[in-house]
Amino acid sequence: MSIIAKMFGDANARFLKTLEPLILRINELEKEFEALSDDALKEKTAEFKKRFAEGETLDELLPETYACVREAAKRTLKQRHFDAQLLGGIILHQGRIAEM
Repeated sequence: MSIIAKMFGDANARFLKTLEPLILRINELEKEFEALSDDALKEKTAEFKKRFAEGETLDELLPETYACVREAAKRTLKQRHFDAQLLGGIILHQGRIAEM
């Protein structure tokens, strides 16, 4: 590995680092979504659709929607998405290729 690559990391590592704030935000929302009742969690879908129709972008909705999906998976499948899985989903959302 070249000295420059060792100092700055490769392009992929730098790109993944730019997504860390999204993962942190999703994780911050986890307690908020855990506190919702099953009905309130279901109602989030309609809320997200309404906010999107009112002009909010998918990128703006992403942290909340991913936190909602994570909580739904925890309740129904008894499985919690790992941060790496969230990263893969974000990358696919951006139209990029992700290998898990």
